[in-house]
Amino acid sequence: MSAFAVVDLLGLVAFGELLAFERMAGDARLAPDLRRRAALNEMAAAEIANYRRLADRLTELGVPPEDAMAPYVEPVQAYHDSTEPRDWAEVVTKAYVGDAITDDFVREIADALAEPDRALVLDVLHDLRYADFAAAEIRMAVADDPRVAGRLSMWARRLVGEALSQAGRVAAERATLTALIARDGRVDVPGLFGRLTAAHTARMTAAGLNN
Repeated sequence: MSAFAVVDLLGLVAFGELLAFERMAGDARLAPDLRRRAALNEMAAAEIANYRRLADRLTELGVPPEDAMAPYVEPVQAYHDSTEPRDWAEVVTKAYVGDAITDDFVREIADALAEPDRALVLDVLHDLRYADFAAAEIRMAVADDPRVAGRLSMWARRLVGEALSQAGRVAAERATLTALIARDGRVDVPGLFGRLTAAHTARMTAAGLNN
């Protein structure tokens, strides 16, 4: 396994965690009550703790974290800038759908890593408690107003489209990451995106949204 590939993936995940912290802390202001506000801030705290673990590992490998993250600033920031939530329902849908498909993409790549980096990357991916929280919030919003389901379904489709677009861009621009996706000596991008889409479809159904 190339050391460059390890650093590339750790840098990608580290920047994702750093940006997730900033986003969740900011989005908490849209929470309808203090309980939900606290929950989102707890999620943000988990993200920055994960970032610290990844940054420490990069430092151990002799790479400044900021250098490892630099190639991903533009595409990851572009995704978040183009998917800014307008209300609480969109906040939790982004946390549930957008973050999950990003995690799925990283899991696909992380499987090729050696230990301890594989375990580290898989461990910092989003806690299922937060996915369960977000899904419950979505179902509650739909139960309160069934018309919300259509709007959130469209929002989720936009999130996934933007996420897959930026994931494809990252994979195309970083040959080391593309190599990690390879199976049996070839890179099956359609197969990868097919698996990501299937997992997304299952999540949408579980949250009561339309595909």
